[in-house]
Amino acid sequence: MSILIDKSTRVLTQGITGKTGQFHTSAGLKYANGAACYVAGVTPGKGGQSFEGVPIFNTVREAREKTGVNASVIYVPPPYAAAAIDEAVDAGLDLVICITDGVPVRDMIRTKYRMQGKKTRLIGPNCPGVITPDELKIGIMPGHIHRKGPVGVVSRSGTLTYEAVGQLTAVGLGQSSCVGTGGDPINGLKHVDVLRMFNDDPQTEAVIMVGEIGGNDEEEAARWVKANMRKPVVGFIAGVTAPPGKRMGHAGAIVSGGRGTAAEKLAVMEECGIKVTRNPAEMGKLLKSVL
Repeated sequence: MSILIDKSTRVLTQGITGKTGQFHTSAGLKYANGAACYVAGVTPGKGGQSFEGVPIFNTVREAREKTGVNASVIYVPPPYAAAAIDEAVDAGLDLVICITDGVPVRDMIRTKYRMQGKKTRLIGPNCPGVITPDELKIGIMPGHIHRKGPVGVVSRSGTLTYEAVGQLTAVGLGQSSCVGTGGDPINGLKHVDVLRMFNDDPQTEAVIMVGEIGGNDEEEAARWVKANMRKPVVGFIAGVTAPPGKRMGHAGAIVSGGRGTAAEKLAVMEECGIKVTRNPAEMGKLLKSVL
């Protein structure tokens, strides 16, 4: 099993005629079952065209009706990305993965409000995507570093997602699924949502959770782990050296009023039974030790 995506997922690329959309759709087509899974693209006004054999439609609803897509990945410029999410949600897709960085916060607040009561799950924006190794990748992650295995990975940082995966593969541990939740202040699924899925996935035996400074997502996830998680969790927080009032590259990674620091997050995680490391180079080794 896996979480969120597998070889039965049918994928739509919104923004498929742009340079970024074409580059990463092409990579997705070439990875594992991608040629069977990527079945549609959408760019308004470009309907009737195709890209590497993938038919292009004018709207998400038309693409769903013609091809049966149930997941979308968005490579649309920031001013239009929230509207692209809205269109996918209104079309009734199960999953939307928004890669776009720099989506206006006001737009995302409105989109999150509109999503209330809808079935669609949102990953991102400003995320690397999701991959189920040897089955399907949706997003910008490098497929070649992943291997099928028992470890789930959830991270706010794209770069540290790849770092954790690379270390796991190097110590002989593959991954069940890897989810980059994204670093924006207003986004979709949080760490705790993904941990719930990994907890219920019989093929996931342990989890690496990578967080960042800012917000309280990691603390909430840690408390949920203490009360509910049946599998070992290893944690790391990026931004250990960031001073108060400063942030890293992500819009949501900002320490405010002395809250949301790496030290604070790591302390809560340790109190809740999560094995933490303060050295990002040790994530893979620490996970192997708890198994």
